Amino acid sequence: QLQQKVVTSAVFCGKKEGYLESLSQPFLETRLKENDLNPKVLQLIRGENIKYVTPVVKYDRNGFKARERLLVLTQSSAYVVEMAKIKQKIEYSTLKGISTSNLSDGIMVIHVPEDSKQKGDVILQCEHIFETVTKLCILANKESVVKVVKGSLRFRVGSGKEGTMVFTVGPEPQVFKDKTGQLTVV
Repeated sequence: QLQQKVVTSAVFCGKKEGYLESLSQPFLETRLKENDLNPKVLQLIRGENIKYVTPVVKYDRNGFKARERLLVLTQSSAYVVEMAKIKQKIEYSTLKGISTSNLSDGIMVIHVPEDSKQKGDVILQCEHIFETVTKLCILANKESVVKVVKGSLRFRVGSGKEGTMVFTVGPEPQVFKDKTGQLTVV
């Protein structure tokens, strides 16, 4: 717990809204148990020690459609899982960065290399953002690649294209594609 909270402090203290409130909430070992995962997924991940599982909402890179997924962290990779399918595997050794906004949204972007194995960066929203980002950067041993951004951030859509995500403050939280085609997070 203490080691994780120290990492969380190094990454988020004074940078992200909600950090102070997160201090009093202990991190859980995992949000879902291994037996909550579909047996097909367990079979595909076999041989890898599952360290953390949490429900997330994944936003498509093109139309930004929201999709319920699970984020499964093992000792060597992060998996975005849909029911019985692995949608994306990100090996920690190839992880380029993790971005999140300075506001109180639960959005994080996992930046991946531009290669044929990856479709593009992964846009996720999770309820326990501090816990999830901390676990990911500890497992990947990449605390230094976490960026807390203000205003907007760029992400790779795939095949050399980029998108922009804009963060604003408003009366109620929402995530949508605006008229200019940008992903807007309120």
